[in-house]
Amino acid sequence: MLEQEDFRPVTLADRAFFEHHYTLYPQTHSDNTFTNMVCWNQIAQYRYAHVNGNVILASTIAGVTRFRPPIGPRDPALMKDLIRFAMEIGDDTPIVLIDPQTVQWMKELDPSLTLIPDRNHFEYVYRASDLAELPGKNYLKIRSQINKFRKNCGHTVEPITAGNRQEVMEFLVKWCEWKGCENDFVLAHEKEAVFFAIEHFTELPLRGLLIRVNSQVSAISLFERLNEDTALVHFEKGLPDCEGIYKAINAETAALLAGEVTYINRESDLGVAGLREAKMRYHPHHMVEVWSLKR
Repeated sequence: MLEQEDFRPVTLADRAFFEHHYTLYPQTHSDNTFTNMVCWNQIAQYRYAHVNGNVILASTIAGVTRFRPPIGPRDPALMKDLIRFAMEIGDDTPIVLIDPQTVQWMKELDPSLTLIPDRNHFEYVYRASDLAELPGKNYLKIRSQINKFRKNCGHTVEPITAGNRQEVMEFLVKWCEWKGCENDFVLAHEKEAVFFAIEHFTELPLRGLLIRVNSQVSAISLFERLNEDTALVHFEKGLPDCEGIYKAINAETAALLAGEVTYINRESDLGVAGLREAKMRYHPHHMVEVWSLKR
């Protein structure tokens, strides 16, 4: 039976373990990635158990612990044990981020379970070529804004490397001052997460791009390969130096990735109305749907 002692913290030393396991069981949602877990550990306190060839993830935010379904071969006894264990120590939503196939399997195991879609954590997946080329009438306004940026803002694009990492850190300080990170709970933790990503850039499977405007770093993106056909953009930040800079870093990142993958996952909107509108404006190819178990 699962117990608290079966779970241990996710640390940088676990990278090889997760990379091997996810080679066997590729992921589609950003929350399960090793990079996400170690970068957001200061708020989510990620832990994992390795049981019968399955990985079970847990996170604890503000004292509330929630679990993810087992990642590995289907094991009915393990799933039932996880439901029992999660119900014992979790809140009203003990298991989260359940993919549709697992939802169907859970319903077959126990038809009495209450499983509901979690729209706020659906992730937006786009064709890489669409984000890079912005074709047709759907992207007319975005193309216009990028063209305006390119015309009015002298800029260059380069990869993030050890040589410019300190400048990226200085950029992030400016970004946080502009956004008022210290006065916003979510942004304060996002600041810690993106700083961790840059500080440990070479220890993580990350790549990155930056845009300089007048020689100063004014936008960055950090991304990685999620699975065989999809890349994942973890962070995208920009300063209000030039109108359209966010759209420009989006397009530059897509142009780089379009030759490598078919799709780009740009994560969820967390239920933020303005962010949802902005993500829909880019016309996602599909969503990574997730469900939650309710008491």
